[in-house]
Amino acid sequence: MAVTISLSHFTLPTFLYFLLLSTSHLPIFAINITNLLSSYPEISDFANLLATTSVAADLTQRSYLTLLVVPNTFLRSSDLLNNRSPPSSSSSNLGDVLRYHILLEYFSWSDLRLIPPTGKLVTTLFQTTGRAPNNFGSVNITRNVNSNSITIHSPTSNATILGLLKTLPNNISVFKVDSLLVPNGFDLMASETRPPLGLNITKTLIDAHNFNVAASMLTASGVEEEFERDEGGAGLTLFVPTDEAFSDMSSSMKFQSLPAEKKAVVLRFHVLHSYYPLGSLESIVNPVQPTLATEQNGAGSFTLNISRVNGSVGINTGIVQASVTQTVFDQNPVAIFGVSKVLLPQEFFYLLAIN
Repeated sequence: MAVTISLSHFTLPTFLYFLLLSTSHLPIFAINITNLLSSYPEISDFANLLATTSVAADLTQRSYLTLLVVPNTFLRSSDLLNNRSPPSSSSSNLGDVLRYHILLEYFSWSDLRLIPPTGKLVTTLFQTTGRAPNNFGSVNITRNVNSNSITIHSPTSNATILGLLKTLPNNISVFKVDSLLVPNGFDLMASETRPPLGLNITKTLIDAHNFNVAASMLTASGVEEEFERDEGGAGLTLFVPTDEAFSDMSSSMKFQSLPAEKKAVVLRFHVLHSYYPLGSLESIVNPVQPTLATEQNGAGSFTLNISRVNGSVGINTGIVQASVTQTVFDQNPVAIFGVSKVLLPQEFFYLLAIN
């Protein structure tokens, strides 16, 4: 009897300990911002912009944030929608303007009312892209001591909070603001339409001499044309495995046995739908990056974890850890980097890897 009691006292705390240990690294929940905003028709234009860019996918790994949304009545009078040639949904400018409205802290109404009159500097999602120079990816939030109104300031624009639209306590809040916030150096009236670079990706890889396997796969899969169509707008960043990376890949991964459509997904998994020169990759603050495969398969899937590892850019898929070995091509809006390993997504290779 005494032994039974002793075991029960030992087992329960031990079980709880391992349960907490196994879940402590997980986010509280994955944010589906499209669903969250879908029931508010007065902000449908802003919600559509989030959904048609990669910004919604950026938020799936976030557990704490404050979203500043611009109602239709204000957004439709802004330069963003009045421009004769407005930025396309793939435009990096458009995506970064939207990221500038996402604060990487949770604020309730009571939190905002405690902000000192001198203000509080808050980092936005734009800062995590590596494209915001210095501290221009942050906004300053101030409180008027007389009216108690809350205003968000950027170097070139201001917006006042109109009211709270939605809150998930301690995780996410959505506030309506009366104006679009524009990051420093952005010109919304300038057209982003530009001719495609006209880069032949396969020829570029063959000329680099160490990417023949990848070049053959791109041609056989048909995704090369898809990539080249995306050379305009936000641009592309390709991580291309060297020939040695393919030859060193374990046969247990059964990569060559994948059907053609899955091989095409793996190729898209090697591409970011934004232009990142090497310096921007090295300074990325938000390590979890959606890929072209994310866009086709759903937010939160087929993402890459990018960070600095031992002085170089490391890319972790959850299955393999690769590193950038060379710059093959870099001309805005396309960057091509050689990587040391084939990037294998967990969605296809997790069970093979653990076995």
